Amino acid sequence: MKIPDQFDETTPLRVEIAARIAFPDGSISAAGLRKERDAGRLETELIAGKEYVSLMAIARMRELCRGLRKGHAWYGVTKVGKKMERAETKLDGLSAMEPASSALAAAKKAVQELKLKRRSPPTLEANTTERGEPRTS
Repeated sequence: MKIPDQFDETTPLRVEIAARIAFPDGSISAAGLRKERDAGRLETELIAGKEYVSLMAIARMRELCRGLRKGHAWYGVTKVGKKMERAETKLDGLSAMEPASSALAAAKKAVQELKLKRRSPPTLEANTTERGEPRTS
């Protein structure tokens, strides 16, 4: 990757510009770099509402991407970015389903607790007037 003379590999560049410099053939765009950011493989900086990345960060991302392969989409188990060795040790199909997340488990527990709670007793007619206001004796 040839770095223009006016900056070095640590210079913050807008994501669009960095994509054009790091991938001059246009094979990776700013959207592709943002996908890598979202996958946790590319470190970017948000300055004044604008996203920047260095060519050094792109080089680190490329190293992280070496050895990664896309899994079989129809199984729904391996996704882009999962390491090959993890994909090879997993079972395919329904037997390979991930255990429920802790958030899901917490939600199920909360629903169960709500089912177990008793409802508040209904208001007795003897304690209210026709309009629903309390009686004063």
